[in-house]
Amino acid sequence: MTPARPLPVLDDRSADYWAAAARHVLALARCTECDKFAVPPDEICPHCGTSTPAFRFEEVSGWGTVRSWTVVHRASLLGFADQVPYLLVDVELAEQRGLRMIGRLLDGPETVVRTGDAVQVAFEDLAAELAVPAFVLATGRGVSA
Repeated sequence: MTPARPLPVLDDRSADYWAAAARHVLALARCTECDKFAVPPDEICPHCGTSTPAFRFEEVSGWGTVRSWTVVHRASLLGFADQVPYLLVDVELAEQRGLRMIGRLLDGPETVVRTGDAVQVAFEDLAAELAVPAFVLATGRGVSA
């Protein structure tokens, strides 16, 4: 029997992110000092260096472009063993140059992906009130970051 897929651990810093994801909304942390998004938020803003960033979570479009991708053929965590192969994409989100997220591409591991392909956020429902952001290829829409 394969162990269950690991679930995200919610903490004070990430609670608003996961609450939004449960509603199928992508909300990212924005530093109140420099107004830049940070994924994930940390104790120090990676952009302005403030140690008191007081991040606030804001809804973003979820549109982005593929920077890179990989197909995972061997799970590094046992909870994913029954889900291989799967495709992970490194996405630059449209809201800010250099704002990147990595997520599963839900279109499937056989999908042809190219650098610069447009994607849109989608969500995997893992449990009641728990969803994980992922991506799907966007057709007919160009995205510029």
